[in-house]
Amino acid sequence: MNCRNIVKNLESDHFTKIKNRGKWFEEGAEIYAKEIRENIFLLFIVLKDPENEDIKALIAKYYGADTIGIREPEQIMFYLSIKCKEDFHYFEKYMKTETEMTKLK
Repeated sequence: MNCRNIVKNLESDHFTKIKNRGKWFEEGAEIYAKEIRENIFLLFIVLKDPENEDIKALIAKYYGADTIGIREPEQIMFYLSIKCKEDFHYFEKYMKTETEMTKLK
């Protein structure tokens, strides 16, 4: 799994890079966020260690985009640590299912 390729895809898919100024995420972690519903965000946290390609994906509720990277989320709805391609495949499958369920509502 190549973290740099994933980051390029996030940037091209309208994710915003947010500075990590709080203590909830590891120091030096890169945060990429995209609002998917009002105050509900899809976040990818890329850890700084290039040897340990570790990405965390979560869907979380924040009081607003300006609190991401400063405070803990109000609520976490989904969390996944992505360490290999199989983990990323699982996440893609989850997101597809969520999208289909939303269309049914």
